[in-house]
This record gives sequence, structure tokens and C-alpha cells, in this order.
Amino acid sequence: MRFSVDPWDPTYGTSLDADLGASSAEVDADVEVPRARWRPLEPDPRTARPEAVLFVDGVRRVDAQVWVDDGQVGAAAPGLCASYAAGVVCCCPGDGAHLLAAHVKRGLFTTADDATDVVTGAGTYSATGRVAPAGDAPPMQLLSQALQTRLAEVELLAAAAARAEHGLGTDSGDDLLVVDGPLRGRQHLPRALGFVKSHRSDYLPAPQGAVVAELRTGQRTPVFRVGTSWERFTWYLRLPCPPGAPWAGIVRVECTAELPVADAVALATLSQATLVRFASTEYKDSRAPQNLYPIGGLERALRRRLGEPALLYRALRRAAA
Repeated sequence: MRFSVDPWDPTYGTSLDADLGASSAEVDADVEVPRARWRPLEPDPRTARPEAVLFVDGVRRVDAQVWVDDGQVGAAAPGLCASYAAGVVCCCPGDGAHLLAAHVKRGLFTTADDATDVVTGAGTYSATGRVAPAGDAPPMQLLSQALQTRLAEVELLAAAAARAEHGLGTDSGDDLLVVDGPLRGRQHLPRALGFVKSHRSDYLPAPQGAVVAELRTGQRTPVFRVGTSWERFTWYLRLPCPPGAPWAGIVRVECTAELPVADAVALATLSQATLVRFASTEYKDSRAPQNLYPIGGLERALRRRLGEPALLYRALRRAAA
């Protein structure tokens, strides 16, 4: 029996869903190359790398699940007291990798109508506004989604602030912004890529999907367009990794569909020359190679800034008492 081991740490789930379901998204596979001529595309050695590559990511942590008195006798609404942070790491010649921005927030997410800030000796959890029920969705699921939405907003603020503070926000700037995760909600940022590490949906028809498994290190698929509730150009890229499963080291990269096709193709070519350089290795990162070194370092720096969880939990218990 022959088999391979996925290097991805199973505590993070899987990099590839074993039941990769077909997506209901509208897909145009004829953007860069006619679908009948799809093949792995080699990196262009003439591609000039950007002077600065900015990596954006965020982390979140639920410090306590709470119940908020909603004013009715014997009734309480569920809530989450959470800490979350977003930041930007810049990789550029001379300075190496350095932190440009780090924004830390604490919030109370609840379905209660009149929630107020939770003030503790270790910090204030700002009331973020009522999270409204949605159909039959469990309340805790809605609260978690609201937390993720607020984290995405802080990531956007961190990216814009870092670019503005360091003079990288003009259209002529020679930088590239890499957002860890889908680009949705941030697609208006100039020269921005979404970096998707794990795969839950199969966007491509079988003939084009087979090209993904054929990719070698540094190769990518042609650019294609995906339309759901928002549209983007996207492509698959293989990062350096030991031989293994057909999708080992595969990431999906995306950019806004508002760009001309030629500009989207140029970004895809740039991603080959740029992202492969930052791929992690198994002995240093449990999500190698997809968890790029700058992103892994940024996650650790942000988690340290969230504070000691036991201290925050005790502070919340004291405030509740």
C-alpha cells in the first residue's frame, strides 16, 4: 500500500476537504487561456519583484461566553467577550521583515437589545451593537460571524493605515498587499491579493481541475473568473513542498474583478515570482508550506498582544460579580 501524509496540522482542520463539493459559483475559465488549451503556466523569469510586500492578517480569541440580562425577569441573552487583533508585516530589502501596524480590540458580541460596555480591571470590552437573529441559525454561530466581520474591518483599517503612514498608498507605489484569506470586502485596495490556504469548494470543471494536480513548484493555472455574491479573478499556485498528495502545497490566489484582464494576469505572474519565496517548511510551521513565514510570524506577534487569557477570564468573572 502506498500513501502520503498531509503535513498540515490536523488541529487546524485540513488544507483540502476530503469531500470537495462542486461550487455553485459562476465560473469563466476562458479569461486568460481558452479552456481547451489549459495547461500549467511557468513563472516568467523577467518579472520584477515589488520593492515591498505587505502581509495582512488577523487573530481572534473568545475570552468568555457570557449571558447578558435583557431586562426581563429570568431571561438572558447569549454573548461573547472576545479579543481580536489585526496587523501588517512589511518585507523589503535592507529592513527584512518588520511590523508596520498592530491594532488590538476587545468587544462584547450579543443578541441583547441594550448591551453596554463591559469594564474590567484588564481592559474594556466595547459593546458592538445587537447581533440580530437570522432564521434558524444558532445564536453562537451568529455571534462568531459578527466577530469575524469585525476582525475583517480591523484588518482593512490596519492595511490602509500602514500604507498611508509609510507612503505606500499611491497608485505609483511599488508594493504588493497580500491578505491572508479571501479578498472579499477589501477588493478595492490597490495592488491587493487574497491568499487562500485551504480548499472547501471545487470551482473548476473536471478537465481544467485536472491541471491543478499537474502543477509543479512555482507553476500556476491560467486566470479564471468566479462570481458568487461578489466577483474576482483567481488562479491556483503550487508552493515548494515535498512530493505527496495531488493538491499538496496548492493555494488559491485572487484579485478584484474590476481590473482589466491584462492587469489581473500581470498580478498572477507577480504572485509566482513573489509568494513562492515566502513558503514555509514543515520543521518550522505545522501548516507548511501554505502558512507563509511572514504571516506565521505576524500571527504570533498579534496573539502575544491579545493578553493572557487566564488573566482576562478572571477579570471578567470579577466584573460580573
